[in-house]
Amino acid sequence: MPTPRDRRARLATFAVFFVQGLTFATLLTQVAALQNKHGLSDGELSILLLVVPVIAGAGSVLAGEIAKRYGSRVVLRVAQPLAGLAVVLAGLAANVPELVAANVLFGLCLGSVDAGMNMQAVTVERRYGRAILTGFHALWSAAAVIGAVWASVAGGMGLNLPATFAVAMVAGVAIAVFAGPALCAPEEEHVQPTPGQTLPAAAAPGTAVSGEAVPAGGRFPWRPILPLCLAMAFLYVGDASISNFGSVYMDKIMQASAAVIPLALGAYQATTFVVRVGGDLAVRKYGPAAIVRVGGALAALGFAGIVAAPNEPLAIVAFGLTGIGLSVVAPQSFSAAGRLDPAGTGVAIARVNMFNYVGFIVGAALVGGIADAADYQVAFAAPLVLAAAIILLARGFQPKTNLNAPPAQRGLTPPANGGGHR
Repeated sequence: MPTPRDRRARLATFAVFFVQGLTFATLLTQVAALQNKHGLSDGELSILLLVVPVIAGAGSVLAGEIAKRYGSRVVLRVAQPLAGLAVVLAGLAANVPELVAANVLFGLCLGSVDAGMNMQAVTVERRYGRAILTGFHALWSAAAVIGAVWASVAGGMGLNLPATFAVAMVAGVAIAVFAGPALCAPEEEHVQPTPGQTLPAAAAPGTAVSGEAVPAGGRFPWRPILPLCLAMAFLYVGDASISNFGSVYMDKIMQASAAVIPLALGAYQATTFVVRVGGDLAVRKYGPAAIVRVGGALAALGFAGIVAAPNEPLAIVAFGLTGIGLSVVAPQSFSAAGRLDPAGTGVAIARVNMFNYVGFIVGAALVGGIADAADYQVAFAAPLVLAAAIILLARGFQPKTNLNAPPAQRGLTPPANGGGHR
């Protein structure tokens, strides 16, 4: 049973995810306004946007190294307020160099917070002893919707960029600062083995684990997390294709009206949120590998629908179906990475998170390049193939059962203190 301390840590982690979703959406919804303010061409804007995921990848690696020594709480308590500051600085930027500097700071903090908050989520899930990680990502999605709604309201009120950013970020930073002390401390994240002990890789909460052991110290091996990294990259190729080119597809291929064009991305975001709300229950019932396998199949079917859609309604349905499939992959990638790192170093999570940005960069370049050579409808065949590949990678999300392992190593015996590993 979770303890009151476990519940406080869970609420604090919810707060961190909420603030991150709000921060991301607050900036993303104003990209066009920033382009107009600084007179950027489409090419210049693309380069500016690519700065963020590149720097975010470095931020994720840095967060992993810091968390390994000092815990992810210190990463979040520093990086999350700085991310809010970076958004405000982007709104205040008087010229392109200042905007670039703000974007670099934002990217560094974005990667750090993405890694750190998932480290906290995995720790809380371990303490609860059951799948709860998808719920954190559901709240991220809800906060992103709130950020988009606020941007719409602010635009209707005629607020300028600095004011729009400041209102949202003051609220976000206040929540982050308040929640920070309740996050899991290093001694709650990191498991300290006895001298010479090798910690077994844990399976999903309440299930058995494989006999494969992951070293508690030294260099973390890439092999066990490679399927998770690839699945994360393929997911974000699809996500980037929809985020960057979904509205263009609706405009140029479907020739939709201005009122209908946003519905493609809206359908994708809405189904992502809805599925994540109930995703943990499905994982507990069917296991992470099965859920990821089904998710990959649904995402591939959704992209096939985008490629073949004959009209606007079916295209919107296809975008929504893609959201259903892709929504489960990211949280289960982080959860599986945490199970493969029972010492709680955070290295596996940071590495998996880095492929978030790899996928975003590849997706933007791949789909954009194919669209230039052919058209946007054909271009969506690329994420279709990669989404289907997630089906093959799903087995890496749940190690094979080893029934000969001792109960304590199989995750069947909860810690005596009722919490997670300490």
